[in-house]
Amino acid sequence: MNTPQPPGAGTALSTLDVDRSDPAYRDWLKEAVRKVQADANRSADTHLLRFPLPEQWGIDLYLKDESTHPTGSLKHRLARSLFLYGLCNGWIRPGRPVIEASSGSTAVSEAYFAKLIGVPFVAVMPRTTSAEKIRLIEFHGGQCHFVDDSRRMYEEAAALATRTSGHYIDQFTYAERATDWRGNNNIAESIYQQLRLERYPEPAWIVATAGTGGTSATIARYVHYMQHNTRICVPDPENSCFFDGWTKDDPHAVSDCGSRIEGIGRPRMEPSFVPGAIDRMMKVPDAASVAAVRALEGAIGRKAGGSTGTGLWSALKIVAEMVADGRKGSVVTLLCDPGDRYLDKYYSDAWLAEQGLDITPYTATIDSLLATGVWNAA
Repeated sequence: MNTPQPPGAGTALSTLDVDRSDPAYRDWLKEAVRKVQADANRSADTHLLRFPLPEQWGIDLYLKDESTHPTGSLKHRLARSLFLYGLCNGWIRPGRPVIEASSGSTAVSEAYFAKLIGVPFVAVMPRTTSAEKIRLIEFHGGQCHFVDDSRRMYEEAAALATRTSGHYIDQFTYAERATDWRGNNNIAESIYQQLRLERYPEPAWIVATAGTGGTSATIARYVHYMQHNTRICVPDPENSCFFDGWTKDDPHAVSDCGSRIEGIGRPRMEPSFVPGAIDRMMKVPDAASVAAVRALEGAIGRKAGGSTGTGLWSALKIVAEMVADGRKGSVVTLLCDPGDRYLDKYYSDAWLAEQGLDITPYTATIDSLLATGVWNAA
């Protein structure tokens, strides 16, 4: 990828020193904010799907289907919030590129919003990012800038923003603060509104995987703010440091390599991950994530990405604990993005063999649970 240069040099709206009181800039800003808010206004809420469980258990399991957003993932909410945050702070400017460090879905959504307001977009990402995500970023007008070591994404994105006089939007720092966790139709408020006519309207658990940590922070803060009794569980995949950082209370925890489950897991404790807000974490083997996402297709006929499998595996384990304890109630997890982005990975037996992943024992655990109510650990 060629390093992008700020387009439109010499125009009143794209000079290096933007006068933020200039009427032309203020008109551009108002129109950009209007366009981003209009996207939310014309978007319906996402569905809450039921995962079939035996009726006699008295437990309901739901998946919040975030794949139905215009850009096909949970990250559409985050990208919208980040763009509004950047615009209203005066950080995103006309004609200047927006730069992001992203393994895929956030970049797809941010490319969409950049195109919507007419600014260039560049995603700095690992070279191993799925081909379908790369295609989608480019479809929305973005460019891809690859790094061989995922741990270098941050510094490369910041350096690229400096070289191009652009804005490093930095989802990993700003995800938890760009979203209004008190409500305003965030994902947490939406879940509770959709559950209000169900037999267990206050879920016992909400399971949310973490990439930036912004979603788990938003949900947990909302739960505490609204004084709900719901507990928050954050599952973590292999090759991610969040679980170790949380269990050892170590804000400097790191991992030596990147996660195979795209969109979640990080090599460092991200600023937007808020350990103190959540109640529980689980470490989930990557093979279990794949087994769960394939079980989801068998149960409801929907393919989903690997992060959905990580969350579903943990949600099913919580369900098994509730069955064993004789507790009734509801559990909610997230369907983060569609599986057609990962046909060459999580739905490919060749990829599993290449990665040395055997999903057979984890598939047996899920099958046993659904048939008998007993969790036979893999």
